[in-house]
Amino acid sequence: MSKMFVNREKELSFLEGEFKKEGASLVIIYGRRRIGKTSLIKKFIEQKAALYFLATEESERENIASLQNILADYTGNNLLRSGANFSWDDLFITFRDYKRNEKKILIIDEFQYLGKANSSFPSVFQRIWDERLKDTNIMVILCGSLIHMMESQTLAYSSPLYGRRTGQIKLTQVPFLHYKEFFKDKDKDKDKDKEELIEYYAVTGGVPKYIEAFQDLGDVYIGITKNILSKQSYLYEEPIFLLGKEVSEIGSYFSIIKTIAQGNHKLGNIAKVLGVSQTNLTKYLNTLINLDLIERQVPITERNLEKSKKGLYFLKDNFIEFWFKFVYPYRSYIEMEHIEHVVEKIKSNFIDNHVSHIYEKVCMEKIWQLNYENRFFFKVLKMGKWWDNREEIDIVGFNEDSKEIFFCECKYHNKPVDVDVYYQLNEKVKKVDWHNKTRKEYFVICSKSGFSEKLVSIADIQKNLLLLN
Repeated sequence: MSKMFVNREKELSFLEGEFKKEGASLVIIYGRRRIGKTSLIKKFIEQKAALYFLATEESERENIASLQNILADYTGNNLLRSGANFSWDDLFITFRDYKRNEKKILIIDEFQYLGKANSSFPSVFQRIWDERLKDTNIMVILCGSLIHMMESQTLAYSSPLYGRRTGQIKLTQVPFLHYKEFFKDKDKDKDKDKEELIEYYAVTGGVPKYIEAFQDLGDVYIGITKNILSKQSYLYEEPIFLLGKEVSEIGSYFSIIKTIAQGNHKLGNIAKVLGVSQTNLTKYLNTLINLDLIERQVPITERNLEKSKKGLYFLKDNFIEFWFKFVYPYRSYIEMEHIEHVVEKIKSNFIDNHVSHIYEKVCMEKIWQLNYENRFFFKVLKMGKWWDNREEIDIVGFNEDSKEIFFCECKYHNKPVDVDVYYQLNEKVKKVDWHNKTRKEYFVICSKSGFSEKLVSIADIQKNLLLLN
């Protein structure tokens, strides 16, 4: 199956708007590796006058030489082909002056490597922008996959480029809502059903490059065996490479992620398992949050989310969570080629210990969609999980102004959900402290396998109960 361009319409529209502006524009595009940044750029520059330059981890002089050669081909400038010892200024001036009256685009991909080779390069480029480019008709795109470095070099207040950008895009994962578009087949009978898609999504998340690796495989376990458990597959060591590029103490970060994957979500528990103080742990957790690998969740009804002491830490990235649950603990078996043992371990725990958790994310996304389309009970403004010391509700959402709230349970089981789930949910909501005397309550139950006739009949009568199959 060929590569597909899925769900980047808003980003494309933004770039087109920047391109149509009078004068110069400077756009920052960043996001984790394999998220689709280069594909977005290539789609955008189709049939446009654009120069694409991919920076490398080589020396600054090698990068200058590389841009010089690309620029020589782009402009047909024989002096560039034969000359030597050009500076960054020389190259940017040459690009600026080539067909000066035409709208042109300059893309510098993996921009952070230029700053890595020469820490003063962001200052150099800031001067070039101010003196050479900002009063032209040129659109510049600086793109990078190392989130921490891109933020420090281009977006942070301390960056020389701060305040120069006309826009930025932090490219994130494709939502499950659009996931099926990767698996479209000319023969509709071959399209994967929703259950298969959820299981694939639980492994790959919304990272386009990961999804493409699973497109032509008929079974999720075959895909896992071929694309993740094979030592020759890039996904086998992807988290090592991903984190190794972003952080220096990779062992510390691996220990934290592994501990969370094992079910330790409280700050105190994570610190206890690792044998470190909570204070020392916080900076590592904040880095992982910034990298979109973990998230801190607080019961959604808490008044002050930032200061709440009930915060729990969860893995945010489906693939990273899968890898640390089912690959990292069994690497010794994989290295010894005992793949069958690992596959059996995965099969015995995959649904209950992983997919059922990811299913909650899918359900929340569906409710947000209904809300956006004005097809829900009321206009939901906040949504998330809720828990106390004894109980937990998968999804709770509310509108503070209208005092309306809904409570949702998500069941990824092989049998229809019966009335007991609804009754238990009614008992749980009594524990939720949120405008108890004045609120209007609604109930939602999501199920992979449908609902019992009795529960359906209750939903027909109770207009504040929604069943999502």
